[in-house]
Amino acid sequence: FGIFIHWGVFSVPAWGFGPGQGDAGSAEWFWWWWQGSNKKPEYEEFVRKTEHENFAYADYAHRFDASLYRPEEWANLFAQSGAQYVVFTAKHHEGFCNWDSKEAVPLSWNWNAMDVGPRRDLVAELSKAVKSTKSPTTGQPLHWGLYHSLKEWFNPLYVQDTANDYNTRRFVEEKIMPELYDLVNKYEPELIWSDGDDGVDDKRDKYWNAPEFLAWYATNSTVADTAIWNDRWGTTCKHGAFFTCHDRYQPGKLVDKKWENALTPDPHSWAYNRRTNGTQYLSVEYFVHELIETVAFGGNMLLNVGPAADGTIPAIFWDRLLGIGDWLKVNGEAIYKTKPWKVAQNQTDVGAYYTTKGGTLYALVTKWPKDNRLVLAAPIPTADTQVRMVGLDTDEGYLAWDYMAPSKESGSEAGIVIEVPSLTPDVIPCQHAWVFAIRGLQNEYKGGKDLDLIRVGQYTN
Repeated sequence: FGIFIHWGVFSVPAWGFGPGQGDAGSAEWFWWWWQGSNKKPEYEEFVRKTEHENFAYADYAHRFDASLYRPEEWANLFAQSGAQYVVFTAKHHEGFCNWDSKEAVPLSWNWNAMDVGPRRDLVAELSKAVKSTKSPTTGQPLHWGLYHSLKEWFNPLYVQDTANDYNTRRFVEEKIMPELYDLVNKYEPELIWSDGDDGVDDKRDKYWNAPEFLAWYATNSTVADTAIWNDRWGTTCKHGAFFTCHDRYQPGKLVDKKWENALTPDPHSWAYNRRTNGTQYLSVEYFVHELIETVAFGGNMLLNVGPAADGTIPAIFWDRLLGIGDWLKVNGEAIYKTKPWKVAQNQTDVGAYYTTKGGTLYALVTKWPKDNRLVLAAPIPTADTQVRMVGLDTDEGYLAWDYMAPSKESGSEAGIVIEVPSLTPDVIPCQHAWVFAIRGLQNEYKGGKDLDLIRVGQYTN
């Protein structure tokens, strides 16, 4: 479980034409929808009503002041949510660098956080805060990652390269590669989350020349031993340490490659959007269920936060993150360092998903069992089987269970039948979903190929 952060000059207008408008509702794409090739008239009207004549997008940068930015507070919130890693936007498609980039990347002059707007190295401050913060649920330091956009909509070099059908590479050589090396050398991210590759053919794959940089990152950088990266470097959903094939990627089944489900509480925008009201944000329960399903199928969940331009995180994001954290404080053992159960990953009729760790099978149940009887079809018990409800203290220590072998008479009742006690609100360990830890099964999975991160050599066939 990780935290994604979308923060930049787009956080000043903080306005998207959605909800209900598809991609046009994404506030981080404000500049594109206002002045890009498929611009939307609603954005031009918004600027006309709210800004002075001849206003330019770059003028927003002066109001991106980060005056209330408290990176230590951010890191503590992320830790309290139960997240184990953080991915911060170093640069989005607008091209604004959230770090002190001008020396290593002269082309970022006056379009970076030290020259205009915050006049602070936003990346450096959060990097220090995250790396010095430990997770209260696992006791481990948080891991640090950076999001970086390859493309920049209106950069003249990129525009020229695209006009040349990607046969020239000045933008990559003079802007992108210096940025990536600078970010790794200065801030040592263990994870790089690339985006904006627009990769649909081999030509664009070769244009970005990612293998050369990634080979250095994985073998010669100061974080080479732990460095990982996603798949958006020219040909999405093909290369990389893990797949992020598209936003909100949820294959709904066990796949061979490690993957990540990146999603956001505002279903229409990654950046903070002032047009989204409270009823439109997805709930804590939604994210708990999404986390359970994602982990059961071998993925990670990366949940987005959209701070305001002044550096405050709106209260609704606090609510969602702390709600997830409350659930993980009780049930984290069924999520952290677990693996999918190869026998079965879910049972839809009872809303159950499975994870496993160290000889324990966890059944994570998203619907309270009917008549307090939880019937799980896949686990086959033995005389030594023990069942407990995670977070619940009982006098006997374990829950009563029975087993009904498959037959014409048992029908849908076939399986291990767990007797769940009636629980009052002051006793029930958590809300949203409940976890049952089962040991001593006949069909405990003990071998086979794990879902490993493929770190080096993934560009060779």
